[in-house]
Amino acid sequence: MKLSTKGRYGLRAMLDLAINSEQEDAVCIQSISERQNISESYLEQLVRKLRTAGLVKSVRGAGGGYRLARPADQISVGDVLRALEGSIEAVTCGEDGACEQMDVCVTRLVWERVNKAIEESVDTIMLSQLVEESRKKNSVAQIDTKECVN
Repeated sequence: MKLSTKGRYGLRAMLDLAINSEQEDAVCIQSISERQNISESYLEQLVRKLRTAGLVKSVRGAGGGYRLARPADQISVGDVLRALEGSIEAVTCGEDGACEQMDVCVTRLVWERVNKAIEESVDTIMLSQLVEESRKKNSVAQIDTKECVN
């Protein structure tokens, strides 16, 4: 499985939202774009899909922007990737009768296990865990920076 920029950038945008919506009422596309170095027009496309999937909600008016639709500990990486990429299977084997050897193919067991492992991995990593990891990395980076300045 190879993720496109939709999945990679969308996950970065969701992480940015999770981190920054704790401090602000809503986060605007422009600020995410600047922090993540992703074009605003591309982010708008991603956020539209994330909103349709019920992962983000828009806030109108002055100070408007976007917020997570659910707490970060209730949004998995799998939720985000499926909203943006569709299927996250490594191999779509035997779906819709596409394979004439589906009933006798032994390698299908391999692909089923691979797909299940991917699903289990992305569905057990929550956005809140990424927020925590980000905080750890940023605190280490700040310590390293302070050491370099002195």
